[in-house]
Formats: sequence, structure tokens, C-alpha cells
Amino acid sequence: MLLSLAAWLQALNPDWGFLRVFQYLTFRAVMAAMTALLIGLALGPLVIRKLTELKIGQPIREYGMQSHLTKRGTPTMGGALILMSIGLSTLLWFDWSNRFVWIVMIVTMGFGAIGWADDWRKVVKKDPEGMPSREKYMWQSLIGVIAAIYLAFSVSETSYFKVMELFFDWVASGFAKDLPPKADLIVPFFKTISYPLGVWGFMALTYVVIVGTSNAVNLTDGLDGLAIMPVVMVGSALGIFCYVTGNSVFAKYLLLPHIPGAGELLVFCAAMAGAGLAFLWFNAYPAQVFMGDVGALALGGALGTIAVIVRQEIVLAVMGGVFVLEALSVMVQVSYFKYTKKKYGEGRRILLMAPLHHHFEKSGWKETQVVVRFWIITMLLCLAGLSTLKLR
Repeated sequence: MLLSLAAWLQALNPDWGFLRVFQYLTFRAVMAAMTALLIGLALGPLVIRKLTELKIGQPIREYGMQSHLTKRGTPTMGGALILMSIGLSTLLWFDWSNRFVWIVMIVTMGFGAIGWADDWRKVVKKDPEGMPSREKYMWQSLIGVIAAIYLAFSVSETSYFKVMELFFDWVASGFAKDLPPKADLIVPFFKTISYPLGVWGFMALTYVVIVGTSNAVNLTDGLDGLAIMPVVMVGSALGIFCYVTGNSVFAKYLLLPHIPGAGELLVFCAAMAGAGLAFLWFNAYPAQVFMGDVGALALGGALGTIAVIVRQEIVLAVMGGVFVLEALSVMVQVSYFKYTKKKYGEGRRILLMAPLHHHFEKSGWKETQVVVRFWIITMLLCLAGLSTLKLR
């Protein structure tokens, strides 16, 4: 919005050359981060107080960590603060004509709405389980499929009309028309290795990345500050990929596909980082507010969507290794428990408790130790992911 306003004011008065600074993507990204940070810090106490007045407290599972029972009643659904900060800051600083930011915003807010409904049921019905898994997965799948269909044709085109034209050409061809090479799956650390996915393959991968990342971040959000800082770090690293991919010169030099318009996502990533840091101010141990599904599902969906747009799905798995391990720990634990129960009549466990962060708590690590060590691991993984820009 401010970009269009600056252009309009400059057209009225050409002497106001200083307004050209709004055209610089890096300037708007920095301002978006600062704006989201200030909005989050300013609204945080108000949001926490309002959630407390409404008695929107976090229910704690009785079979969970006993040390967490003291957290019962701490305000939850604080992810709404993150989404407000991201939304307001992004709308102020990004180019409204950019299609990629809009689709990321839609996915983010859509998953946030699912999380809101889930958290609300937990609070109103006093049910720690919230929305049934099948219902939650159905709504996630609906958003994921819509995003996958749009992105399959959006990544290789530059306007809404060309996206629709490519889609109809694909339908007219009997679903046989293929996607350009820039839509291939890129293998990091190699110059020329990439795998053509085809339209169906691209859609399937996009769906898995978006829905999978959303749930992985949600599973990670179990300790004070555990999920939000990795989201900030991974989102910031993806912002660098957005900037490089959206710049034809940098993309060509670094042997990455040039995705026109992807650079504008740097503004969204910066806003997400600023909003995340503001939330961490209140979510650091001992937490004054919890993110809830409204924040975790939304932020995970945003990370997955951005990674698909800049064609860095594998790099996302590397940088978000903590999220991946948390999700795998639950899948392995549940699968092994069901298998052993069917075979031996008694369920057995591989980990002391899932997700993975609870296993380390059961092993004797303090909550703050788990959180900070997972942060350090994520920082190292993000550096490894960023190294793929040059190491090929």
C-alpha cells in the first residue's frame, strides 16, 4: 500500500525524489520486519489481557508431562497476535500486484482459521484434543490442494491471466502438457541435477510440503519458545532464497531458476521474522502466552508455500530439520506402538515420549535446555541450507 502511495505522491510532485526509496525491496523488507515487531510488542499485553479475561487458557493433557500441569490456564491462541502483526505489516509494505504474496497470505490465514477453530473447541469444550484429526486434516487438505493447483501454473508464469491460460491449455491437452524446467525438483549441492515432476507430481509434492510442514510445526510447538524461533530462522533464510530467485542476475549467477515476482516474498518473510520475535518476547520461558494451533498451523503452512514457490523443498527439509524430526518421532512412535500391540498384545515405545522434545525432557533435560539446544541445531541447519546457494 505504501509503495503505491509513494508512487502517487511522487507523480504529483517529481521533486520528492526521496520517495524512490520505497521502490527498493530491501528497504521495504527491513521496514516490514520493524513494523511487525513494533505491532507485536504494542498489542501483546492487550491481547494477553483479553485472552485472560475471556478465560482462554491452555488445557493440558493428563497423560502429558507432569511438569507442564503448572502451565494449565496460561492464555493460548496467541498465534492470533502473530497473524495480525504479519498481516498488517505485509499489507503496508508489499506490492499489492504481486500474486505470490497473496497466495502465501491466503494459505497462512486459511490454516490460521483452522487452528483458531481447533483452539476454540479446546477452550469452550475444555477438551485438550480439540478438533477431530480427520476434520482438521480435511480442511488442511482442501487449502493444500487449492494452493497446489494454483502454484503448479503460477511458478512458471508472470501474471494471473497467463496462469489461467496455462491451466486451460493443460486441460485442453488432456492433462498431458508439461511444466517448464524451472518447476523441476531441485537437488541442492549439485549444479545440474533436478527432476521433472510433471503437473501431477508438482501438485502432489506441493500438497505434501504445505500440509506436512504445517503439522510438523504444530507438533514442535510444545515448549515455551521452542517453535517460534526456528520459524523465525527458517523463514529468514527462505527470505534470502526469495530475494535471489526473484532477481534475474543473482539467479543466473547462482544457477537457480528465476521466478519473476518471488523476490517480493522477502517482505512477507521479514514481517514473519519481526512478528515472531515480538511473540517470543511474551512466549519465552516462563511463557505469558502460548501460540496455539492458530499460530503453529499458519506459520508452518506459510513456510511450506514459500519453499515451493522458490523451488527449495529439499532445502526446507534441511533447514527445518527440527520440524522434520519432531514429526517423524510421532509417526515412528505411534506406528511402532500399534505394531507391537497387534503382535504382542501390548504396545511398546521406542522413545520415552513423543514428540521428540518430550523424550529429552523425560531423559532429564530441563525445558530451557531442550529449547535452546533445538535453536542451536536449527541455526546450524539454516547455515547448511544457505550454503547451497553457492556450494554446487
